[in-house]
Amino acid sequence: MIKNIQHIILVVFTIGFVTLSYSQKRNYDIKNGIGISGGLTQYDIITDNFNTKKGNGWAAGLTASVMLPHKWYGVSYSMQLAENNFSVEGRQSNVFNTTEDIEYKLLTAQLSFLLHVKLIESYVTFDLGPMLQYNADLELKDENQENYLINNFETVTAQDITPISRFNVNGAVGLSAGFSHFKLKAQYIYGFLNTLNKLNDEAFNELNRTNFKGNQSMVVLTAQVTF
Repeated sequence: MIKNIQHIILVVFTIGFVTLSYSQKRNYDIKNGIGISGGLTQYDIITDNFNTKKGNGWAAGLTASVMLPHKWYGVSYSMQLAENNFSVEGRQSNVFNTTEDIEYKLLTAQLSFLLHVKLIESYVTFDLGPMLQYNADLELKDENQENYLINNFETVTAQDITPISRFNVNGAVGLSAGFSHFKLKAQYIYGFLNTLNKLNDEAFNELNRTNFKGNQSMVVLTAQVTF
């Protein structure tokens, strides 16, 4: 995963450098910046296969932005790393039918290109755009739960559902408010691809023959400092 993250960082700064260089050649009074952000996430997978609960995590990122004073918009390229948490309902066995929350952790790396529509000059903007995402496998927060059974299934365990699709294509919308060097951001991210698609090819599903399907839902609240 470290190697993939390094590649993403290289792409972000390469694209940002090309954009900033091109903009400067146009002789416009353009406000460029490099931003560092950090904050909280709330993550879930929307699916009919499992009973899930949202969980809180953290996010940190880098942004290369270009604000155009004579235009109604600006653009930015961002790379964001996040540790997300959520839970799935399960039980210890078919004998003891008590429901427990099985907690998972998911590390993600996201690369986005956002359009910032100015609502109140550059102080408040409506942000939207596409996002590419790399996923690690789901990780159980409590290894003692790896043999717990997932509710709605007779034989599927908590460990069985940890492999998920490696890549996702997301849509992101949100608001930014603040000044040129400091802004608060709220963002909603929806995954268009099937996050659980990899489970359809797992060996355990040869007996269950279940069509696994789920889309990620993610809220990100961050503060950004721009230089």
